[in-house]
Parts: sequence; structure tokens; C-alpha cells
Amino acid sequence: MNSETHVTGLVDLGDFVESYVPDDDVLAAARMRAGELGCPPVSCGVGAALSFLAATLQARAVVEIGTGAGVSGLCLLRGMASDGVLTSIDLEPEFHRYARRTFLDAGFAAGRMRLIMGRALDVLPRLTSGGYDLVFADAARLEYPGYFEVGVELLRPGGVIVFHNMLAGGRVGDHARRDPELLALREVARALREDERLLPVFIPLGSGLLAAAVAGS
Repeated sequence: MNSETHVTGLVDLGDFVESYVPDDDVLAAARMRAGELGCPPVSCGVGAALSFLAATLQARAVVEIGTGAGVSGLCLLRGMASDGVLTSIDLEPEFHRYARRTFLDAGFAAGRMRLIMGRALDVLPRLTSGGYDLVFADAARLEYPGYFEVGVELLRPGGVIVFHNMLAGGRVGDHARRDPELLALREVARALREDERLLPVFIPLGSGLLAAAVAGS
């Protein structure tokens, strides 16, 4: 097998992994609305991972930082316990309107969602410490270190924090590049790896998921 064939095989494998759990009509419509709004949604593979994590945790309380058009939020809701509540934070009221429509179209009652408009670093400290099963961050990458610092405190033992877009198109590993966003991503990656409370893992789906579980007490 020559190198060109080998690379092609890897690309095909990536496509297979990402399309393994395809969108249904509601997710496809939400993904289209996200494109119209200019807020790139998570990939199919990332969405499936979020549903899987929420289901594995039997999550009843989840925080999402960055609502978008509701693609990631719907994936989280679909994995959560039937009485679980998703708290989703975003500055843009239009994003909340579209996300609410997505959740309702998927059959979720209004009581399953709590959409909070505001800057995440202002909202997160007001949430209940130790009261959440999962925190998912997909918003301003410059603020990821702050999301980490506050987000971990929101988790119960065994809870999981997840950061999206951590590979930054492959640029995060290029240490010759030192723009502020990349420095913020590297700071978070280092913090998760060095925090003795956490068990971290890098998941190469979409644009990169970095997750960590809070070790049991």
C-alpha cells in the first residue's frame, strides 16, 4: 500500500466514523438553521458522543455553554434521563429562539430546558456547586480556561466536563503558533491533564473533544 492509498483510507475511515450515527430530520433542520445563523454546529460524530456520555451518566442536570441552534443541546437531551433538565447559556437571544424550536420539534417539553441569556462566566458562578452531571463547552475559546475553573466546581463526583473544538483545525499542536485562542486551548489541555481530581481523555471526533471525569470521592 503506497502512502497516497493509506492517506485516502484514513480519510474514508474518518467519514465513516462521523456518519455512523446520521442526523434525523429534526437534527438536519437544526443543522441547516445553524448554518443560516453562522454558528457552526457539532458534527454528527460529536453529537453521538454527547448523547452517549449523557446516557452513560444517566444525566439529570447538564450545563451547555454555547446554545447555537440547538444541535448539541438536542443530542444531550436525547441521552439524558427522562426527567433531566438542560441548562443552556448563550448571549444571543436569536440562538435561544431557534434552539427552543429545535427542542420542541423533537418532542421535549418546555420544562426540560432552561435557556439563560448572558455571558457564561457571569452565569456559571450562580449555578449550584456540585449539582451537575455534565458540563459541555462550545463557545468563546478565549474563555475556555475560565469555563474550566468554574465548570469543574459544578460537577458531582463522577461528573464529566467536555470542551469542543480543542484541535483548532490541527493548529493546537503547532507550538510555533501562539495566538491567544491557541494559548487558551493549550492552557485548558494542560490544566485537565495536571488536575489530580480529573481523569482526562482526548477524543478525536469532529474538531476535537477534550473530556475529563471527576474521580469519585
